[in-house]
Amino acid sequence: MKKKVLIVEKDKDILQIISHILSSEGYEVSTSQTETGVLERIEKEKPEVVLLDIVKPTLEGTELCRALKNFKNISVIVLSTHMNIESFLNVCADDIISKPFDISELIDTIEKFTNDC
Repeated sequence: MKKKVLIVEKDKDILQIISHILSSEGYEVSTSQTETGVLERIEKEKPEVVLLDIVKPTLEGTELCRALKNFKNISVIVLSTHMNIESFLNVCADDIISKPFDISELIDTIEKFTNDC
């Protein structure tokens, strides 16, 4: 059974690139360009990992990140260009990846959270 990843990324090009790469690595990928409806999709699709793009630590982004932690067996990896991205580890993220990122780092980080599934 394929491991499931939900990508929440505002930038359409980055979203398509990550989706293509993860699909070619054997993941079942679903995508969203907005936070709207993400919680409902998680309940329905039950991904193992959520890649969450947070442009800057706003109430909307951090609240969604916190809400994601209420789901059991879901790891949250925050992608961000924000200089204080490490603060998300204390709030809600299981791991963080700074943009721009290395594709190998992204895959290794996702594998770290899906190998036990």
